[in-house]
Amino acid sequence: MNQTTQTRLPLHSDLNDTGLTTRHFSIKHIIVAFLLSVLFFFIFCFVSLHGYIAWVLSNPTVAPLYSNPMLSKNLEYVDVTFPAADGSRLMQGWYIPAEESKKTIIFSHGYGANREETWVPMYDLAHFAHRLNFNVLMFDYGFAAQNSKEVATGGKKEAEQLLGAIKLSKQLGAEELVVWGFSMGAGTALQAALTSQDIDGMILDSTFLLEPDTMYHNIRQHIDLPRHPSLEIIGMLLPALNGTSLRQIPYPEVKSKDYPFPTLFIHGTEDEKAPYPIAEQLAANQTNSNSGVWIVDGSHHEMIFREHPKEYLRKVSNFLSNIGLSEQNNNNLGLN
Repeated sequence: MNQTTQTRLPLHSDLNDTGLTTRHFSIKHIIVAFLLSVLFFFIFCFVSLHGYIAWVLSNPTVAPLYSNPMLSKNLEYVDVTFPAADGSRLMQGWYIPAEESKKTIIFSHGYGANREETWVPMYDLAHFAHRLNFNVLMFDYGFAAQNSKEVATGGKKEAEQLLGAIKLSKQLGAEELVVWGFSMGAGTALQAALTSQDIDGMILDSTFLLEPDTMYHNIRQHIDLPRHPSLEIIGMLLPALNGTSLRQIPYPEVKSKDYPFPTLFIHGTEDEKAPYPIAEQLAANQTNSNSGVWIVDGSHHEMIFREHPKEYLRKVSNFLSNIGLSEQNNNNLGLN
């Protein structure tokens, strides 16, 4: 008995169903691919924005030097070159000698500035310190150097550079040495003082300490980004851009340190770059009887001298006088 094999040809309706299904999957894949492309584009833009922020933090724009102590204040000075404490680079600066003085003030300028820091203004304070018979050392951090700039590292490299300035001052005969720091230069001074035994006092104006809180506070001044994951992304990008991780900045130690010498903290309540509670917290840790804090209502970042010049100089003068008395008392007691 013969069996007949029957082959069923697809009907026209079946072909239509297959075509519709294929077209349906094709449109779905296109939509998914488009949405993923949009997502990846926004992620790329988000990360790139943080990369730009990290790059700007690492590469401040610094104006060239426009004057010198002689032109600005008729102060005799000498050009000095000295190595950073770790030997990583040579530093350039000016040394303004006072007559037969063993007291020296080192100015530690802020981020985005050089040794002149015109908005403070630094020449006026250097002249004031010289009138008090202090030798004055003004120098440029690496990120402000005129000949071979490098990235800003929030104090990691800058602390070594300040330690080099301290060593030079001691070689030039300083027996009483005060660091007068501004903004990130003040934060750098706090970091350098963790290891230096040669600092007898510090004046810290508008202290900026690079840490997650202050970094995010500054970012929010310009763009409204979420705290997380913004801090994490910038934290990952900084080492690639300036070789420094936030973990390499000893801010936890600085924020808990009781420094053995007198420290005067000066800060304004309207400081948009470094919130004033950081100065209050740092000052609260100090037990030296000649340490103090001056929180100025309504004043702005690094503008306190301009806004309250007489009171500023009076407080600084009293503080410097007390450093001298403390040193004399310690010598009499045999503590030095």
